[in-house]
Amino acid sequence: MNNKAKKVYFVTGGGTGGHIYPAISIAKALRDDSTTQKVFYIGNPKNLEAKIAKDEGFEFLPIDVTSMPRKLNFDFLKWGIKLDSATCKALFYIFKYRPNAVFGTGGYVSAPAIIAALITNTPYMIHDSDAHPGIVSRYVASGAKVVSVAFSEAKNHIKNKNIKVFGNPIKQEFFNISKSDAKKELNIPKGLTLLIMGGSQGAMNINHTAINCLQYFVETLKLNVILQTGAKNYDATIEFLEKIYPEYKNSDKIIIKPYFDNMALPLNAADIAIARAGSLSLSELSAVKIPSILIPFPYAAADHQRKNAKCYEKAGASVYIDDFELNKEKLESTVKELISNPERLARMSESTAQFCKPNAASQILETLKEIAK
Repeated sequence: MNNKAKKVYFVTGGGTGGHIYPAISIAKALRDDSTTQKVFYIGNPKNLEAKIAKDEGFEFLPIDVTSMPRKLNFDFLKWGIKLDSATCKALFYIFKYRPNAVFGTGGYVSAPAIIAALITNTPYMIHDSDAHPGIVSRYVASGAKVVSVAFSEAKNHIKNKNIKVFGNPIKQEFFNISKSDAKKELNIPKGLTLLIMGGSQGAMNINHTAINCLQYFVETLKLNVILQTGAKNYDATIEFLEKIYPEYKNSDKIIIKPYFDNMALPLNAADIAIARAGSLSLSELSAVKIPSILIPFPYAAADHQRKNAKCYEKAGASVYIDDFELNKEKLESTVKELISNPERLARMSESTAQFCKPNAASQILETLKEIAK
């Protein structure tokens, strides 16, 4: 196929991992497709998406955009002016590179490019990862050729006649390693393994409570424990741990890291997880069929983490705990109750697996190619 017949795509999404990583997955799928000429990534140069997109080898087109203030004040006016400026920049990119389609994953970062696509009648597709879609997704959905969602519940909040429940695109690595191989690579002893994670940024409340429970988990319940603290919380977590349980250093049953470059390893090694309820984390839990205790971030936009967690709880895939209810006694008793009931864990695993959409990336790719003009 000659270059004239090949397509150019804009991919946009940023601010948080839940927006960035699905966008990167689709950008990579597009780049690897024989019908693609070029993929450009649009985002905020000050955000994580800039580094990730550049590290992945994509040409990065910067726009200066920030999240929308929640109150009608002077900051809101400044934000509106900045959004208009960012949209004009996105219009410039569209006129310069002539994309055949635009793909956005919601959030404030994707707004300028999607609005510019709407203005220029460039076909666009959006993907929203949460059970309750964000304000940008809801605002631009009506003009999209296709809307992709991860939760069927999201369809109730979006106005579009062509909504597909494709699920979240995640890395193939999650499907390519067995539990035994993952445990071997991490040098984890025999026995049940509990993974505790607060998302890519960590969660201090979860870390703090988990540290208070660590001795009980390891010595009383005989669990292996993997704790991902988040980079910014690692030093404080270790300092607190050394005060209350210095013997942890002598245990081969404990792994504590600020983050894992390859989350497929700890997730595949685990038998149960304690986690926030970000959509990407939930998709990864589903890919490896792990029962979970979900503790949603209480200040997430539109309370979307709580709504995500409630979907999993309703399906029997997870136990739900509010962040304000989290304490040592609550977490210890919940973990003890679950590991004492293998039949329930098995049912939870089956329920979690029902949320898994292993073909999400390929389905989104093919749909995006269909709408490209």
